[in-house]
Amino acid sequence: MTSSAGSANARRATPADIDAITAAFTSAFFHDPVWGPVFPDESRRAEQSALMWRVYATAALRYPWTFVTPDAEAAAIWIPPGGTELTDEEAGRLGELIEETAGPQAAASAREIEERFAAAHPAGSSFHLTILATHASHRGKGLGMALLAETLTRIDALGAAAYLESTNAVNNERYRRAGFEPRAEITMPSGRVVTSMWRPAR
Repeated sequence: MTSSAGSANARRATPADIDAITAAFTSAFFHDPVWGPVFPDESRRAEQSALMWRVYATAALRYPWTFVTPDAEAAAIWIPPGGTELTDEEAGRLGELIEETAGPQAAASAREIEERFAAAHPAGSSFHLTILATHASHRGKGLGMALLAETLTRIDALGAAAYLESTNAVNNERYRRAGFEPRAEITMPSGRVVTSMWRPAR
């Protein structure tokens, strides 16, 4: 992502976009300070993490709040107020998938990260930006921030607040420019600090 945002021509994602969304998330988070180390074997990280990202992308389609650029080079998953990222059944299956492909330590690490996110989630009504990513081969075009801006316009039209967890500090200033302010720090098992951010209703 870049600091300048052009037009993303955002559209709602469909099941036909799942492969492209999974590829975008897998490449974008390959070196993420929080999610990358969950899969320590870099030679297998893409293969292993893709299974996780596919579960999240597929589950989110239960709501009409996953948006992509025209060819799904970038994708944003919003969970609406009252929604859940994964059902209990999906979360259980995800843990099994990670354990089968990357081992019990990876499954435990992923579960602990999600538990810490859940514990820090603010009370009240807000849209939750759970994943925003641009495929690595399309970085530097402003697609991610443009997609964020366009989806926030839809949220603003509903008079709703927005919340996110920034797992990479290099993105914090970009989120600030989109109207988010730091809310709290969430310390991960690895010692990495995630910044949660809040954008009031407008």
